[in-house]
Amino acid sequence: MALALEVKGLSTTLFTRRGEMKAVDGLSLSVAAGETVALVGESGCGKSLSALSIMRLLPDPPARIVGGEVRLNGRDLMPMPEEALLDIRGKEIGMIFQDPMSSLNPVATVATQIVEVLRSHTDMGRAAARARALELLELVGMPDAPRRLDEYPHRLSGGMCQRVMIAMAIACNPSVLIADEPTTALDVTVQAQVLALLKKLQADSGMAMIFITHDLGVVAETADRVVVMYAGRKVEEAGVDALFETPLHPYTAGLIGATPIPGAERAARLADIPGMVPALNALPPGCAFADRCPKVMDRCRQEIPLLTQPALGRLVACFAAETA
Repeated sequence: MALALEVKGLSTTLFTRRGEMKAVDGLSLSVAAGETVALVGESGCGKSLSALSIMRLLPDPPARIVGGEVRLNGRDLMPMPEEALLDIRGKEIGMIFQDPMSSLNPVATVATQIVEVLRSHTDMGRAAARARALELLELVGMPDAPRRLDEYPHRLSGGMCQRVMIAMAIACNPSVLIADEPTTALDVTVQAQVLALLKKLQADSGMAMIFITHDLGVVAETADRVVVMYAGRKVEEAGVDALFETPLHPYTAGLIGATPIPGAERAARLADIPGMVPALNALPPGCAFADRCPKVMDRCRQEIPLLTQPALGRLVACFAAETA
C-alpha cells in the first residue's frame, strides 16, 4: 500500500538552561493507508515529542527540529512555511491530544470549536458547518448530541470530551491521524468504546493512524506494527504478533513482562524494570538502557547500538540481540 506518512531521521533538540537535550534522536518510521503503527515506551521516552515534532507544533525556543524529513503523501513538511502548515494541520493530518480537558477551549462551546475547524479548511457557511458538527458528534457516539453541541467542555465527562476531540480531528477526513494516549484517564468501559470508535472510523475511511500509548494491552488490540522508543530513540520495530511472541530488545521484553494478562494466574508479582529513564541531558556514553538492562555487556557502556534487521520486517538496536 502507498505510504501516507514517512518519517526519516527526525531529530529534535531542546535547548535549556540545563543543557541540550536530544528529545527525539534520528526517528524513522512509516505508516501506510489503513495501517496503525503504535509508538510505545515509558513516560519520558519521546513518544509525544515525536508526534508534536511530526506536526511541527513544538515551540521554538526551546525546541528545535535539527534534522530529518516528514513526508505526508509524498510532500516534505519540514521546509514548509507556517502558513502552509496551518492549512495542512486538521485537514490532511489530524491529532487527538493527550488531555482533552486541557486541549479544548474552556470558554467556547463544542459547536464553536468544531465549526472553527470546518470553516478554516472548507468553504462551508456557518449553518452548514454547524449541521456537519452535529453529524460528527453523532458519528463519534456522543450521547444526546443535539444538546451537547452547545455545552461548554466543563459540562462534559472525560469520555465526552475525548469524543469531541476525535470529532474535531476527523472533521475534514484527514489521511493521517495521530492519537496521543487517547484513552488515558478514561474508565475501562469508555476506553473500550473509544478504541472501537477509532477502529471503525479507520475501517470506514482508510486513514493511516499513529497510536501513542504506554498500554501494551491496547497495542495488542489496535496496532499492526509497533515502534518501541527509549530515551528519544527507536530501539525496536516489529509486527504486533512478532513483537509479543519474541521481543528482541531487553527493554521490550521488560515492558511485556510488566503488563498484566487478564485471566492469567500469577504466583509472583509482575516483573518490573529497575531504575528510571535517564535524563536527556545526562545520557550515558553507550546504550541509554545499559544501567537497567539484565543482558548488559561491557560494549553496551561504550558504544551506541545501531538498528539492525535480524529478520524481514524487524529492526532492533541491541548488541545482546545481535549475539542471541
